[in-house]
Amino acid sequence: MTEDQYQLSLRCLFDERASLRRAMAKIGERLEVPCGRRVSGVRGYPTQSERAQKQRRLQVLAARLAEVERRIEAGHPAAVVGGRRLAKTRHNLADAGLTEAEWREQWDAARMFLTADGESGAPHGNYTISVDSADGTIAIVLPEPLRHLANAPRGRYQLACTVAFHHRRDEWLDRVTANRAVRYDIVCDPERGRWYLDASWSTRNTVLPTPEELAATGVRLLSVDLNASHLAACVVDVHGNPVGEPVTLTTHLIGPASQRDGRLRAAISRVIHLAKFHGCAGLAIENLGFIDARATGRETMGRGKRGKAFRRTVAGLPTARFRDRLSGMAHHAGLVVVAVDPAYTSRWGAQHWKQPLQEQSKNTFVTGHHAASVAIGRRALGHGVRRRPGVTAHDQRIVVWRATGQAVSHPRAHGTASPPRTTGTPHQGRKTCRDQSDQLALFPVSQDRSERQSASPAYGELANNGQRR
Repeated sequence: MTEDQYQLSLRCLFDERASLRRAMAKIGERLEVPCGRRVSGVRGYPTQSERAQKQRRLQVLAARLAEVERRIEAGHPAAVVGGRRLAKTRHNLADAGLTEAEWREQWDAARMFLTADGESGAPHGNYTISVDSADGTIAIVLPEPLRHLANAPRGRYQLACTVAFHHRRDEWLDRVTANRAVRYDIVCDPERGRWYLDASWSTRNTVLPTPEELAATGVRLLSVDLNASHLAACVVDVHGNPVGEPVTLTTHLIGPASQRDGRLRAAISRVIHLAKFHGCAGLAIENLGFIDARATGRETMGRGKRGKAFRRTVAGLPTARFRDRLSGMAHHAGLVVVAVDPAYTSRWGAQHWKQPLQEQSKNTFVTGHHAASVAIGRRALGHGVRRRPGVTAHDQRIVVWRATGQAVSHPRAHGTASPPRTTGTPHQGRKTCRDQSDQLALFPVSQDRSERQSASPAYGELANNGQRR
């Protein structure tokens, strides 16, 4: 077992312990409430039989938690070299459609690999497994008992075959020529009967800009709303306004795990291509997890047909995999990924942005998911999600639309009229007045009637004051 596999197994144990504790806390909270009653927002179980089943379930979880804590204290995680799934397949060969010889071939190939981490300053970035950048020859340092088999100087064995990297070859050449660390993995594919050499390396940690710094640069963002069967995307400018028509990208995340991962990567590639096409500097997504919901299951996500359908939908959302894949692929594409709080994005997006977005989009049917993507983009830029009433009508030239909430005229008492205002003599008022040259003279506002901060400290919101000339 390698050190990486050991650390991964320990992290899985910690995650399992946290999941078991959440499930036990949720069940114990409902067990404290009598059947059919609700106390302080906590609903008890409807029947006594279900309550008894949950009590037995709590005992099973407690036993599992004790076993997990024992393994964590002992520092002995369970890891199978070659994969636990392949080990369990040995007992179900008929269901897997494999013979014992075919399974043995896959088992030996999964357990037969060679890995060497790179070292900065070593020749070609790796002393144990070195690949010459000129001709692609591979040399491996043999252990002491096998030094008599060496066919190259310094106890090395040079392979008869050569390798060539086609994907991201320029980046690999930059690292090996500068003797920077590169990791190599030699694995066998029994289905194709080939050996493969994989190269990997780490990138520099860059300081990401804050939402305020990102909005100050005046860039666009492509906001994406993740759903079970598609991705809803919309371009948002620096002021938080949608630009162009929203886009729907289908995912079709069904079938085996390998096919789902490939389709997810294809969808992310289309998202990155769309962001570059519209000149966006980054992507905005929701920081979804559903960790607590998945751990507690029926205790949190409901029962019956609606609860079962909702749990099936949540199970089909690849939130963690989508976030990891998107962050890695966007980094190599030079895009910034901003993960925002998902609270009320769907509700406020449908309430404030669905109708204006439909009026703006003539050839696209706008759904609530598109409106939620606008809310995600606005939150990523540091703006409020809620839209002020009467700011943007669908046609300001022919529609009399009053900007309620920000430019409302207040009646003044008779007999206390102020001196007449002229152009060039600014009045310290709270309104936006129009002068003779049809230019808007903006005056400072002591209080914000819109109940949110302005999008930019240097500019104000231009609104129709309801006056005709």
